[in-house]
Amino acid sequence: MQELWFWIVAVMLAVYVVLDGFDFGAGILHLFVAKTNEERREVLGAIGPFWDGNEVWLLAAGGTLFLAFPKVLAAGFSGFYLALWLMVWCLMLRGISIEFRSHVPDGLWRHFWDGTFAVSSLLLPVLFGAALGNVVRGVPLDASGTFGMPLWTDFRLGPQPGVLDWYTLLVGLFALATVAAHGSLFLAWKTEGPVHERSRGLAMNLWGLVLVLWALASLATFLVNPRMLQNLMKAPMAWAATLIFLIGLALVFTGIKRERFLQAFLGSGTFVLGILAASAACVYPVMLQSTLDPAFDLTALNASSSPHDLRAGLAWWLVGFPLAIGYSAFLFRFHRGKVKAAGEGEGY
Repeated sequence: MQELWFWIVAVMLAVYVVLDGFDFGAGILHLFVAKTNEERREVLGAIGPFWDGNEVWLLAAGGTLFLAFPKVLAAGFSGFYLALWLMVWCLMLRGISIEFRSHVPDGLWRHFWDGTFAVSSLLLPVLFGAALGNVVRGVPLDASGTFGMPLWTDFRLGPQPGVLDWYTLLVGLFALATVAAHGSLFLAWKTEGPVHERSRGLAMNLWGLVLVLWALASLATFLVNPRMLQNLMKAPMAWAATLIFLIGLALVFTGIKRERFLQAFLGSGTFVLGILAASAACVYPVMLQSTLDPAFDLTALNASSSPHDLRAGLAWWLVGFPLAIGYSAFLFRFHRGKVKAAGEGEGY
């Protein structure tokens, strides 16, 4: 049951990254692909029906983690307090920027919120990527099952690292490039005219950067945590996930070449799902690794709720998860087709 819930948590987080990732990417790129007020309203119109619903998946993933592995959630929230505070502010500023940007027809007002939207969208994937890097690298968990970390120290690895070091920043940059590339394909699919052309032009270059950073991050990961390479060799799930993200890459590049941007966007999502699944398979059963002593690791086996709680939670999850997936599918179906910029006073 603990292994099942480990994978449920992993799936919930992966779905969040895929869904909120494309609107993060749109936010990162919108200053580059949209030059006029109408074009920027077109970008906001493209993500408008989805962005707030996508963020609900983060809350759902957190609730799932709280149900199944409360010790992991408690340790992570206290240890990553400053980083989480920054994430929450960035999430709030993104939402405020989207909602406030078009309320006042003034150039200075709109430029301010456009910049806020871009910066907060850029910082979030870096912070989320750094969080994944911390899970892989390890944190200074002690015998009490808690830890404390500054945002950074000297950017070197060690038993008492900061949230940010050279490795976690590399993973954060990989996450930033991947999310930006994911967003470029979404915009190429959903827009037309100048925004479409600029997004299409950026997509191939961004995916080339993703490949380079993926290779560097993978090499660094196996050097920082050799156990992941050992697990990769003996975990069938990791090999299956590796095949999935390679298929996703093939769909991305063939879709871009043939200008089938829905195919490329779906391939991008498949790549993200596959790489997160491969990472989860390689760290299992460890959820928070201690840099002080492996005996202090929090795992799916020693940090889970009681079997009764897991069984009861599974009954509710089997109802809620299909409903949430169905709602997301309905949104994409209902808002299919190319987006048009809203007129003044008509929303985004």
